[in-house]
Amino acid sequence: MLKGIDPRVTPDLLDVLMRMGHGDELAVVDSNYPAFALPTRSGRVVDLAGLDVVEGLRLITKLMPLDGFTDYGALWMERDGAGDRPDPVHVDALDVLRPALPEGAAARSIERQAFYAHAPGCYAVVRCTENRPFGCFILRMGVVF
Repeated sequence: MLKGIDPRVTPDLLDVLMRMGHGDELAVVDSNYPAFALPTRSGRVVDLAGLDVVEGLRLITKLMPLDGFTDYGALWMERDGAGDRPDPVHVDALDVLRPALPEGAAARSIERQAFYAHAPGCYAVVRCTENRPFGCFILRMGVVF
């Protein structure tokens, strides 16, 4: 048992985060995402059963610094045809992500098919029980100062 870590942070999630380094990316996805059909660099899928993507992001960003050295610290999947207009799931998630971003860093949208092409380059996938469609995000690991 560890002190100071939310008990909803699973051992698998903690292991994945500890193995990541600066610039590695983590896909945090909804329940519709094909997590096993699109394997990542590590092949790891961590399930956060019972947590929506907003709570998953809240847990992760308390432990994982987001990158401020690139043009994005976080990406979110666009709804087809919506461009960078966020859906309610994105609005809720951005309320969690924006305060976690370093000064000057951004959360950007990415077209759905581009997200699917980008995600296999992530270190791992964290799958939440989010039922709202397009509730998929990519977080880029920053550094601890």
